[in-house]
Amino acid sequence: MNTYFKNVQTLDELRKQYKDLLKKYHPDNGGSEETTKAINVEYEKLFKILKNNHSRQDTTEGNAGSNHSSYNNSYDDMKYDFTEDELLREMLQKVIYLSDITIEIIGAWLWISGNTYHHRKELKELGFKFASQKKCWYWHSESFRKKSHRHLSMDDIRDYYGSTEVENNGRIRLEA
Repeated sequence: MNTYFKNVQTLDELRKQYKDLLKKYHPDNGGSEETTKAINVEYEKLFKILKNNHSRQDTTEGNAGSNHSSYNNSYDDMKYDFTEDELLREMLQKVIYLSDITIEIIGAWLWISGNTYHHRKELKELGFKFASQKKCWYWHSESFRKKSHRHLSMDDIRDYYGSTEVENNGRIRLEA
C-alpha cells in the first residue's frame, strides 16, 4: 500500500517525489525519523518494481523487432559513464577561456550564456547549438538521445538535473 508516493509511473517521477517528500518529512526539516524510514522503505519497494518493469519493457520492445531498440536503455545502461565525463571535461577545457560568458554544467550538458555573440563562430565549430528560446548555447555528447517532447525552462532543467556554474575568471588561452 503506497501511502506517500502518488501515481508514480517512472523512475524519474519516483525520484522527484522522493526528494520532495524528504524536503517535507526529514528530521532536519522538522519531520520525524519514523516517517523518513517509512518513506525510504516505500521508495526501495517502488524502485525495485519500476526498475524491473523498465527492464522487461525494454526486453519486450527489443524482441518485437523495434527499430529503436538501440535507444532503449536498461537500468544497467543508465549507470554513470566515465567516457561521457571525459568528453564533457575536454569540451569544457575548450571554452573555459572565453570572456564575458557564463558556463554551467547541467547534468551531462554544457550551457553557455552571457555575451556570446562574438564567440558564436567558435561555439558552432566546437559543436554547440543555440537554443533561441533559452538564449543559451548548449553542448552534449553524441550518445544522448532526447526521449520526450517536453519544453523545459532553464530553471526547470536546473532543478531536474542539478547545476554547477563554472568560474572561468577570464583566463587567457595560450597557443603552443
